[in-house]
This record gives sequence, structure tokens and C-alpha cells, in this order.
Amino acid sequence: MKLPGTCLLICALCGVISGQSNDAGIPVTDRLVIDKCGTCHPRDESGNMQRVSWQRTTPEGWQDEIKQMILRNGLSLTPEEARSIVRSLSADHGLSPEEARPVMYDPERRITEETNIPSERMRECGRCHAFARALEWRRSAAEWKEFSARHTERYKIRAGDEAVAFLTTAAPLHTPQWEAWSTRKVSPDLSGTWLVNAYVPGRGSLYGRIQIDRSAAGEYNTRVELRSVKDGLRIVRAGRGAVFGGYAWRGRSSSDTAVSPPDSLASEAREVMWFAPDQSSAEGRWFWGQYQEFEFNVKIQRRPSGSTLLALDCSALRLGSRSNRISVFGDRLPDKVSAADFDLGTGVTVRSIVSHTPDEAVLDVDVAQSAQPGKRDFHLGASVLHGAIAIYDRIDYVDVRPGSSVAAFGDREHPKGFHQFEAIAYQRGPDGRLHTPDDLELGPVDADWSVQVFHAAEGASSQFVGTMSASGLFTPADKNPGNNFDCWVTAVTKERDRNGEALTGKSYMVVTVPTYVFNGRRYVRDLDRWIDDGPAGGAP
Repeated sequence: MKLPGTCLLICALCGVISGQSNDAGIPVTDRLVIDKCGTCHPRDESGNMQRVSWQRTTPEGWQDEIKQMILRNGLSLTPEEARSIVRSLSADHGLSPEEARPVMYDPERRITEETNIPSERMRECGRCHAFARALEWRRSAAEWKEFSARHTERYKIRAGDEAVAFLTTAAPLHTPQWEAWSTRKVSPDLSGTWLVNAYVPGRGSLYGRIQIDRSAAGEYNTRVELRSVKDGLRIVRAGRGAVFGGYAWRGRSSSDTAVSPPDSLASEAREVMWFAPDQSSAEGRWFWGQYQEFEFNVKIQRRPSGSTLLALDCSALRLGSRSNRISVFGDRLPDKVSAADFDLGTGVTVRSIVSHTPDEAVLDVDVAQSAQPGKRDFHLGASVLHGAIAIYDRIDYVDVRPGSSVAAFGDREHPKGFHQFEAIAYQRGPDGRLHTPDDLELGPVDADWSVQVFHAAEGASSQFVGTMSASGLFTPADKNPGNNFDCWVTAVTKERDRNGEALTGKSYMVVTVPTYVFNGRRYVRDLDRWIDDGPAGGAP
């Protein structure tokens, strides 16, 4: 489902306009925006454009508004004009980096449990979409009130006055962050070589470099070279990206390698990244799949002149273990380096350097039985990998991630929705209890995977829902049984508990249909929206 937007109105409402006087509008100065939007949204003597000047949002928010103007109001735009308008509004009527960062999980298409929103507000807004979709907008009090009225009219789902009051306070038009950013934002120059750390669930860590070259104002070409820490697989990707509002990267990239399995790391991926205001680093998600279920979780930093640590091939070391071989991956590792230059803290000793190149060093490491358990930073000169290795005594339990999920059967129109799982080992923390915040995460462990149906809706034609791969990837069955299934995804590891039993973890998964009709309306899961205009009173 999409939120209705500012451009759904053709005529002004006198009450709305008079109410805007309490919040100073943000003038619209872009000539193309004025020419294309000014007929329905005229400007006043101060340059404020009706509705538009009292709202701010992300590039995705303005893109959706333009789509609505085209579909509902007959606006005619070339693709280049549409891109230019989105770029302009994202810059002058967007969010500051500080406002955007807490809700980045929505444009990154991450499945996130929103626990910081009052339950009453979640019932009003969160049952149809992530609450972040509301918080990505900043509006004046009058605009939030008008938005609520239009939302109710279109979707027949009423948000009370309390919801409007909450959003007016939580997402106001004017904030200190926006006022500061709007006066100091500059056109970024991201050209150059950047270092990349990436994590792919089921595949582990990757590291490498990304070359970013400017192709036009605010637009770039990219070339990425990554190497898998786990198996040494090398991946080369090329793509294009654009920066909106001075910090919001939106792009696409792919590899020339033939793509076969759905989780192939050569697949074309959408890129969403948040650049730090000082343009020294960025983080985000590159994702693909019918449900955006596959991902690179990425962090990049400008390549410095000195040595930089990037990754280790080991996430945990046991107390009392000796002659552990650890591979250290980095950029421009020094030509002359000794074992003493590597530091993992008290009780962990680098005995020798087994091999050494500018990109990789293999170390021989001992851990004293008396070492303090916990996360350790890994140091080489001024470069640090924070929390790189856990020192532990035993594995107490295994947690399967994600803890809950949804996969989807396919049909003639819709590809399958897969899901990737991981088994993560933990040691109980100082409180001595399992599954508490002080538990020590040790990293992924190998497991034997299985899926079991424990409830099937009435009328299911088959109990076979799909298969699990050795790496934890769930693939739905080829035949769509036309029903919902509640399942347990189980990981059995080679690790043993104190009683000698194999450590096992479980995750709850629903395997469902790709589309369904409810109360006269059709919902398509991969589009994440209702696609027709039938009755909406009972829509979830």
C-alpha cells in the first residue's frame, strides 16, 4: 500500500492554507518544479508552493508523489524531468542526514521490528506498512491534519486526533537538524577509491574496493572488486549511482558473470546507502530478489594513505586454545611488520607471522586460559577492527536468524520468495542466564537444516512447502498449494551442550501465497500493496 501524497489535490483548501501561517513554508525556487507543479500548487508572494512548501521527505517519497501525479492527475513528464524534480525536491525539501538515518531501514527494504512506536499508533499506521513510512515525512501541523483526512477518505481507515498529534510532534516540518543541514549542505564529490566491508547472510564477510567516478552532476559510475573471506571467491561488479540531498545514494550494480541461482552474488542489485555528512564513509544495503530478500550489508570508507585493516577470517577464539591460524585482510599492510605489531589485548598472543602480503597476513595466535572472555578489538598501528573477535569459554546455545520470516510460493506471474537463515552461536553472559542482552555473540556456525510444517490452513493440497540448502537457504516448492503454512526452520549443529546433546536452534516461518483477495481487493506481496480500488473497510 502507498501513502497518498501532496499531489493528489488539485484545488487548495482554504482551511489548510490559513493554517499554514503557524509554520513558515520552505520556498520552491526550482524553475522546472514551478513550471510542472505550479498550475495545481500555486506559489504565494514569498515563493511558497501550496502543499509542497510545508512538506519534506526522502527521494522515494517524492518519487511516489510524482507517480501519483502522473497516474491520477495526468501530469506529463519525461523521465529526465521526473528525475530532475526528485533531485531538486530531495535537496531543498528533503531530510537532513540525521533525520534520515533512523528510518533508513525502509528505503533499504529491511524487515525491522519497530519497537519504539506506541502500540496505539502502530495499530493505526503500522498494520498496513512500516511506521517508518510515516516518519520519513516531515509536515507542518496543518499538513499532518490534512494528510490524515485524505488518508481516511482514500483507505477508509481512520487515524484519530492522537495519531495526528503524535506525528506533528515526532515529525515536524522544522527541526534543528534540518535548519543546520539546509544552511551548510554542499554538492558532494565522491570520486575516488573507497574500501569496502560487506556481509552476506549465509556467505559471510567480504572485503575489497570500490572505484567511484563522476559521470555528471550528482551521478557516478562504479566498479567494485570484492573477495570472500570464507572461500576466496572474487566478485567484480559495475554500476551507476546518484546522490540526492547531498548524502542519499541510490544506484544499481551487477556482474558480467552469468547469473543462475537466485542468491547469486552476480545478480543485479539496487543500492541504498547513507553517506556521512563529512563524506568520509557510508553504510547501507545492496539488495535483490522478488521480495528484496537477498543482500549485501555494506560499509565503505575513503581509502586512506596508510594501512587499513578490513576483515578477519575468524570471529571467535576459545580460552586455552593454541596455534590458531588467523588470516588478516587489509589494504596496504606494511612491508615490514612483526608479530608484536598486532594486538588483541591481554591474554591473546600473536606468536608469529606465517605469511605476509600487502593484502593479507596469516598469524599464529595463542589464547591463555586466564584471558577475559568478551569482544576484543584488533589493532595494527592506527588501524582498528572494533569488536573483531570474541574470546569465549563454551558455546551455550544457537540462535537462528531471522527469528521469524515470511517466504512465498510462486505462480505464473510471480517468482518465488526465498529466505536465507543463519545459525549464530552464543555464550551466556555474566548474569548466567541464556538469551539476555549480556550474552556474547560468537558468530555463524555450520548446521544441518530442515523445515517442518506444524500448522496448515484448511484445504491445503500438499504439506510439502520447500527445501533447505546446506547454507540455510529456504527454497519454496515449485507447486503452489494455494494456502498458508506455519513452519519451524531447525538448525542442528555439531556443537554440544553440557549434557552432550547437539545444540539446536529454531526459527518461525510462514510460507504463503504470492497474492490474495480480501474484502474485494487484491493484495500482491511483492508489490507490497493493494492493487485495485474495491472496498477497503476491512483491509488489514
